[in-house]
Amino acid sequence: MTSCPDVVIVGAGPYGLSISAHLRARGISCRTFGNPMNTWRDHMPKGMFLKSDGFASNLSDPESLFPLKEFCSQEGILYDDTRVPVSLETFTAYGDAFQKRYVPDLEDRTVTSIARNSGLFRIELDSGEHVTTNRVVLAVGITNFHYLPPELRNLPPELLSHSFAHRDLEKFRAKEVAIIGGGASATDLAALLHEAGANVTMIARSSRIRFHDPPGPRSLWKRLRYPVSGIGPGLQSRFFASSPLLFHSFPQSARVAIVRRHLGPAASWTVRERIVGRVPLMLGYRTRQAEERNGNVHLSLIDKNGVEKEHAAEHVIAATGYRVDLRRLTFLSEQIQSQLAVVERSPVLSADFESTVPELYFAGVSAANCFGPVLRFAFGADFAARQISRVLAKRLEQKSLSRAHGRRATAA
Repeated sequence: MTSCPDVVIVGAGPYGLSISAHLRARGISCRTFGNPMNTWRDHMPKGMFLKSDGFASNLSDPESLFPLKEFCSQEGILYDDTRVPVSLETFTAYGDAFQKRYVPDLEDRTVTSIARNSGLFRIELDSGEHVTTNRVVLAVGITNFHYLPPELRNLPPELLSHSFAHRDLEKFRAKEVAIIGGGASATDLAALLHEAGANVTMIARSSRIRFHDPPGPRSLWKRLRYPVSGIGPGLQSRFFASSPLLFHSFPQSARVAIVRRHLGPAASWTVRERIVGRVPLMLGYRTRQAEERNGNVHLSLIDKNGVEKEHAAEHVIAATGYRVDLRRLTFLSEQIQSQLAVVERSPVLSADFESTVPELYFAGVSAANCFGPVLRFAFGADFAARQISRVLAKRLEQKSLSRAHGRRATAA
């Protein structure tokens, strides 16, 4: 059993690293566990570009001294706030540089269990080490929450995968691949698979693929009607990006509905020319059934008019997004799981990011139903890091003052 840090952070992506940087700047002892930038490094395909603009792709340090722009300047990488797309490789390298600069003692270990007893969290690592702490921040990202539609789940793993599983696409060269989905993950994969020599087809419910507009001059009307924000253009997006605490004050049902419908599937402008006219698109179809026949997948599709169609492939990739489900966090003890209030399997959080388990905090996509769509993006890491670090610093200060007062009272 090791010494007891003030805080343990689980996760080393943009949220975990940013929160750790802010806590350390306030003199709060913390240990941070996780593989740095793991989701980005191991679960997104090589060669893709971020959908977020450069100015919206920063990790957060307390004095805002090390944004992506500064990293690119130091490394001689071409950068512009909006006109130059950010490559996955650049963003991952930036995250690594941020970690070395602000969280140099990050521990690349996996948390295997978290239990709570008598107000203390007991954390077990894959190394066998146990750590105790009073406070835990979970910043685990999207990797735990990949979603597979029920109609695909009967397929064996050699014929079906989720988009999160793919880093290197070379193994699909010359294979027939069907991608289910019409958003950014689907279009990125379609472009990259096509360029890797696969015979790829996109199948989507929507009757069209929606692409973001490329950067360029915007009229005064467009600038007013669709102002730029860290999560995309538009008045609503601007509000959600800048006012997460106000969003938290909305009725719970309204928050959940907004997060569900705001910013539906959309592709980056960088892939339009790479798939339109190059990749076969089967639009307006939903998958009714999928079955294995002679080592291939046969998809039974149906359109809005009830017209059926079949499509065969050697492999199906479900680019069907992510859905938070705390039951997927199997490292949380049954006791903790039973004490967590949830709405649609997401945690109910206070304005301090605290769950109904005292001193257990959630950040990132798990907090989106409470603070809005901004928590689904790296852009939200700045708000989360500043809010959580401020709250924890205040609580620790109050605890210290209470202890000092108790010692003076005892001495008297």
